[in-house]
Amino acid sequence: MRVLSIDASLRNTGVAVIDANGGKPRALYFGVIHNANTVRPSSCLVAIRDRLAELIQAHEPDCCALEAVIYVQSYKTAIALGAARGAAILAAAERGLPVFEYAPTRIKQATVGRGSADKNQVAFMIRALLGLTETPGPDEADALAIGLTHLRAEEAAKLGVPTAARI
Repeated sequence: MRVLSIDASLRNTGVAVIDANGGKPRALYFGVIHNANTVRPSSCLVAIRDRLAELIQAHEPDCCALEAVIYVQSYKTAIALGAARGAAILAAAERGLPVFEYAPTRIKQATVGRGSADKNQVAFMIRALLGLTETPGPDEADALAIGLTHLRAEEAAKLGVPTAARI
C-alpha cells in the first residue's frame, strides 16, 4: 500500500508519500508546500491542490490520509484550516483516492505511544521508525506520522480491529 499523507495548513502543508508494499514502510517523499504570507488565501488553496495533484501523479498512491479537524480558539484559523483541508481532499478525490482521517491524539499515540506527545518527540520517532538520516521538520514529521498511522490502522483492520473514519 502507498499512502499520500497530509498535514493541511494554509501556509505550510506537510506532505508525505509512504510505501509499505515491500513490508517495512519507507518514505518515498516528504516535504512542505510553502505559501508566503503575501500570497492571497485563495491562491494558497490552488497551490496546495496543484502540488498535491503533481505528487499524486508522480507517486500513484492508493489512498490519502489526513489529520482530522482540530479544535482551535480562533474562528479565522478554523476557517483557514478547513479550507486547506478542503483543497487537499479535493486533490485526492479528483483522482479517485479514498480519503481517511485520524485524530491528532491517535496519530501521536500510534507514533510515540502517548497521545500528548510534543512535535519534537513525533519528529524523533519518525526518524527512528523510518530510518531517516535527518530529523524531519515539524510539518513533514506530522505528515509522515499520519501516513504511518494509516498503515497501522489498515494492519489492525485486517485483524478485525475498527479503522479510521473514511471521508
